[in-house]
Amino acid sequence: MLVAAEVKGELARIRPARLCCRRAELIGLLQAAGGGSVRTLDPATARTAFQLASSLGIPIAASSAPPLHGGVSGSASPGRHHLRVPLAPEFSAAFRWRDATPCDRRAFLRGLVLSSASISFSAAGPHVEFVLTDRAAATALVDLLGGSDVRAGLMERRGRQVVYLKGQEHVATLLRLTGANRAVLEFESSRVGRDVQNRLNRLVNAEEANLERTVRAADRQLQAIRALEAQQRLGDLSQGLREAALQRRRQPDADLDTLASSIGIGRSAMNHRLRRIMQLAAELDADLVHARS
Repeated sequence: MLVAAEVKGELARIRPARLCCRRAELIGLLQAAGGGSVRTLDPATARTAFQLASSLGIPIAASSAPPLHGGVSGSASPGRHHLRVPLAPEFSAAFRWRDATPCDRRAFLRGLVLSSASISFSAAGPHVEFVLTDRAAATALVDLLGGSDVRAGLMERRGRQVVYLKGQEHVATLLRLTGANRAVLEFESSRVGRDVQNRLNRLVNAEEANLERTVRAADRQLQAIRALEAQQRLGDLSQGLREAALQRRRQPDADLDTLASSIGIGRSAMNHRLRRIMQLAAELDADLVHARS
């Protein structure tokens, strides 16, 4: 099954060729923190932020936290270890979605997914959440995702704004937009596999139900034939009905198509003959009950 770490790992390995795309991705990385520095639990995301800033000639600001590598510093908290990439204050994090090119939009979303998205793939279905600090930024994200055919919802959780996506189609579209092509392929393959399995299960269930109906019908037909035989009435039946009764006794588990082909008639004709046998048996039983009374 596809896991979130694989998705973010694939996105972190993308290296935009154009400077505008690098800047857009870096702005997306800063979006969750509201600008100033990239703060993440993922080393690959911190490394991406540092490499983007370096390629754009953006200085890394000094940090009081102990350095880990390059301009990346670490800050420990109970059970978690955050990585920070503080950028120089003069870096402008403004990004105008409407004026951006399609490649810049994809880069911005990629940065946003890397920095603030929580992705899960479970039996209940895929789920993506963006956790932001600013309400206006969260509302804007819902709007821009909607403009990219990705339907998102918005809620507040513990003072933070959570933009969430549910549904295979919308999550797959988001992955495709951000450039996670391998993840999309695995995601779609898994989805197709589940669909095939579900369809197979439905067919098996339908076949089992049909078989059960056939067995019940055959049992009723055999009971009717035995009732007629017990009263020595089989010989009074027409030749066609006797043929149908004989084939049913020879093939007690066969379906109508098999019985019909064995005597060279159609399925409908075979069904009619067996129903007539059951009707005669019911009439005989009614006559016997009436005679006893």
